[in-house]
This record gives sequence, structure tokens and C-alpha cells, in this order.
Amino acid sequence: MNIYVVYDSEDGHTESLAHSIAEGARSVRGARVYLHHVERADPHDLDRMDAIIWGCPGHFGSISAGLKAWIDKLGYLWAHGSLINKLGAVFCTTATEHGGIEATLLNLITPMLHQGMIIVGLPANVPENVEYGSYYGVGITCRLEESPDDAPNMPTEQDLALGRALGKRVATLTARFIGEREE
Repeated sequence: MNIYVVYDSEDGHTESLAHSIAEGARSVRGARVYLHHVERADPHDLDRMDAIIWGCPGHFGSISAGLKAWIDKLGYLWAHGSLINKLGAVFCTTATEHGGIEATLLNLITPMLHQGMIIVGLPANVPENVEYGSYYGVGITCRLEESPDDAPNMPTEQDLALGRALGKRVATLTARFIGEREE
């Protein structure tokens, strides 16, 4: 099964989360994971994928310009129905606790719904998500540094565990879905 993870990242926070999602997906037997920054991601690869996971830093509750420009290149896939019934999931990072995580995740889901994709969330029965409650995908806060001399506030181990859980869930459901589809 082929899983495509594409992300936009400016300071490494979202990239770190993307790597944890890819790691979680790779933990499922048979998963081939393709991880790309939007600048190196080819939209033409998506029609050969079984699942697509995309994410970015949240910009005022919305999709970053880099990922939005990439998503806007998917019109020809929409016109041909190429992404219909593929599984999709989303992730984001924000700099403040109330920085629009849920709004960003919902904005990231919308283009997937327009493509006819099936959205995979992260339910509360996933142990890593019981207390956090990131149901629309994975959204985490990486607080801004107080001064330019501070070390970057990268995702915590708990944040990365959420990413691995999402990747594993997508890969597990994809394996089930494509197995049933082939029967």
C-alpha cells in the first residue's frame, strides 16, 4: 500500500511532526511511505497512492500559502476523479494554544472532501489521544521562542506520539480498505 505524506514547514516544527506520522505509517507491514516537503512534492504521484496525509503550520486558522498553492494544483485530479475513495488525513502546528488548530485542520480537510476522499481522524480510544482530543487529525502547539537566542521549541515526545498514532491508524485502515476493495 502506498501512503503519501506532504507537508509545508518553515522552522522545522511541522517537518518534525510529518516525520513522526511517516514513522507511524511505516510501522504497519506492507506500507510504502513517501514523505515530501511541498517544494519537492509532485501532485502527479497522488493517483498512484492509496492514502494521502497533508499538513502545514496553521496561519491564522488557515492553510499555509505553500501547501495551499500545492493543493491548488490538484484540479486535474479532481476533474478525473483520481482521488475518489482514497483515504486522507491532516495535521498542523501552531505557535499559540488558541492559534486556530481546529480551524486549520478543518480547512485542510475541505479539499480532501472536494476530491471525494475518505477522512481518517484520530478517535479518543487511541491511547495517545485520550487526554489530548485531537479528533480531526493531529494539531499541536509549538510555542514561539521568547528571544532569537532561545532554542527552537520543537514538538514534544507526546506530540510526536500523536503523529505516530495518526500515521499508524491511516496505514492500518488503508490496509483494510484496499484489502476489502480487492476482494
